[in-house]
Amino acid sequence: MIVLALSLIYLSAIFLSNEADPKVFVTLGECFSRCDGQDGKDCEEDTEGYDGQFAYYIARNPADSPDCLDAPAYRAQRILLPALGWLLSFGQKTLIPWIFVAVNLSALVVGTALLEDLLTAERVSRWYALSYGLFAGVFMAVRLSTTEALAVGLVIAAIWFGQKDRLWQSALLLALAGLAKETTGFFAAGYLLYFALHRRWRDAVRLGIVAGLPFVIWQIVLVVWLGESGIGSGGAKATAFEIIPFAGVLKIATEGSLAAFLLLGVLLVIPAAVLPSMWALWRTIRDLRQHKTELYTCLLLANAAIMPFVPFSTYREFLGLLRFIPGLVLMVALYSAHFRYRRPLLYSTLWIVLILFVISG
Repeated sequence: MIVLALSLIYLSAIFLSNEADPKVFVTLGECFSRCDGQDGKDCEEDTEGYDGQFAYYIARNPADSPDCLDAPAYRAQRILLPALGWLLSFGQKTLIPWIFVAVNLSALVVGTALLEDLLTAERVSRWYALSYGLFAGVFMAVRLSTTEALAVGLVIAAIWFGQKDRLWQSALLLALAGLAKETTGFFAAGYLLYFALHRRWRDAVRLGIVAGLPFVIWQIVLVVWLGESGIGSGGAKATAFEIIPFAGVLKIATEGSLAAFLLLGVLLVIPAAVLPSMWALWRTIRDLRQHKTELYTCLLLANAAIMPFVPFSTYREFLGLLRFIPGLVLMVALYSAHFRYRRPLLYSTLWIVLILFVISG
């Protein structure tokens, strides 16, 4: 209820302060709205818009959308939200922004409610669900029409069904999550690790086929349609994944300035992403060495293991980083609740402070 109320207040303020234009929710940029095949590298400052516009272009006209995208295959691989926008709008383009908001808001609210239930099952306060529900990486995704709220909402539903031994439904939801945003594949990897450690080979094969095959098929479609798969590190101006752990954080100073590193790196990136991921890696690796092969251990490890290698381009754009780590936020809360780690569970609520970024609009 709190997440729903605050979301509606925020969305209403954005809507009314932008001349009641629903397109504010898809943040169109002049650079890409011309649909002339611009890759974004030569876009003038403040003309780029934001990522939600690409879902809008795909939903508006799927066949001709590649000319409107900075990295067509990369953007089109996140097909679920645009597909819902195209399907539910019935050709009425003016409805697409509203559909995006409705879908993402529903996913955020339902996901938070299911997380409450998962936390209650671990006999901890359901209020810790706000660490996820009010986390800026998903909260602002509703306003920006990006895919995180839908993708992670599906993941939470998958975990909820999995905890009730309804594995077919869980695998199907993970498949949908993968088509919403590819980074939810870390959860599928965590499940596969869990099944392998417990020698549940049949369940591993079932999950691999049901959750993984639709993603593979869609990547093949992208290759045939656009000439390449969508797997990569990002859209315009993206850099490659790093080899040296956390080199992406250090490059904030080496590629930018010491002042930028102190402000962005030390005050924001390190406490919001680096320290939690290092703690998660330390705890989960220790658990596995002690043969504590719980599901939440495997899921947390899968989401934390990628963090040292995240590209510099993600670390330098703080909102992009926040959109990358909802899985880490979710699993820190669930893992800490499961093992009764009171202090990390309490510290997880500090992520809520980042909701102050809504001030930026």
